[in-house]
Amino acid sequence: MVTARNIGVPVNPPARECDDGDCPFHGKLSVRGIILTGKVYKKKMNKTIVVERDYLVYVKKYKRYERRRSRIPAHLPPCIDVEVGDVVKIAECRPLSKTVSFVVIENLKKA
Repeated sequence: MVTARNIGVPVNPPARECDDGDCPFHGKLSVRGIILTGKVYKKKMNKTIVVERDYLVYVKKYKRYERRRSRIPAHLPPCIDVEVGDVVKIAECRPLSKTVSFVVIENLKKA
């Protein structure tokens, strides 16, 4: 069995091992702050995916809810297998690039 580092979040560790320095399980990257769940929208960048979250916001004037979405770029370690349409859990980390400040920690549901 592959030994993975304890990241302080109750998730299932990945089955494979990787040599990525920005992997929270096998590298030195620490996770902190907020943990979000969303659907993989795009997987075209190198080691990066775009996660889309849908949420509701109450509009007081009309006494209704409106649907909103946000797309968050997240680092994808090589030890976690995801495809477009999967539901993943992402955690906040230090900024890895200009736009990436989240890392994928678990694949919850296959598409």
